[in-house]
Amino acid sequence: MSLKDRLNHMKKEFESKIPPEALALMHRATEDLMHSGIMEHVLKKGDRAPEFTLPDEQGNLISSSELLGKGPLAVSFYRGVW
Repeated sequence: MSLKDRLNHMKKEFESKIPPEALALMHRATEDLMHSGIMEHVLKKGDRAPEFTLPDEQGNLISSSELLGKGPLAVSFYRGVW
């Protein structure tokens, strides 16, 4: 099974557990975002991300350029607990 197929399966499972009115609200919010023009500013495959500096788990500032100097960099975004 491809990654896309697995993600679609996970999405379908997730959406099956959400009340229909909440799911409709989520889809409407996604459509509103897409129609807002925000997608014009989203990085595409092959684009270079801008340099950034963020705090690590101890509050120390770490720059992406510093990390890239050590090798490839993978960035993961944690949305927190909702």
